[in-house]
Amino acid sequence: MTNKKPSELKNLVEQTKKKEKIKKEQVNWKWIITIVCITFIISFLLSIFANNIIPELSLVFGILITLLFIIIGILFDIVGVSVTTAEESVFHSMNSRKVKGANVAVKFKKNAEKVSSFCCDVIGDICGVISGAAGTAITAILVTKFNTNLLITGLLVTAIISSLTIGGKAIGKSFAINKSDIILYEFAKVISNFYH
Repeated sequence: MTNKKPSELKNLVEQTKKKEKIKKEQVNWKWIITIVCITFIISFLLSIFANNIIPELSLVFGILITLLFIIIGILFDIVGVSVTTAEESVFHSMNSRKVKGANVAVKFKKNAEKVSSFCCDVIGDICGVISGAAGTAITAILVTKFNTNLLITGLLVTAIISSLTIGGKAIGKSFAINKSDIILYEFAKVISNFYH
């Protein structure tokens, strides 16, 4: 019995090494460089917006922008998870019947790694940057208007933004896994209006 466990582990290690070797050969460096450049440009532009516009906002608009970007981050995280867990065969069947958006869903599914990376990582990080900047502005407004303690106010605002983001994404992930085909179809249907 004890001899069997190490051999099973050894088999798993060998299988993993084979998979890693195949995946290393399939690394798409063009995509990686493209996504890094896109992320840099979008983050740079939105950071300028965040640093110049958000501090001038009122408390209400600061809170609204923060909530808006938290919601956008959660929605794109849901799409990213849905793309990786959806069943491709469902969309091939719909595509053969010329259902609107099915061809886009097939393309998204075939490029699930890229779509998921863009939705979860790029959009998620950008939303995090903007909601963080808005949180800083909210903290400054609260400290100035209500004479609150800077450290405590900053910690509370950061904790609220983090908990809303993480909690929302946790709820969104289970929803995305359970409803992945429907979510991917609805997203692809919307995108198909701009896709030719």
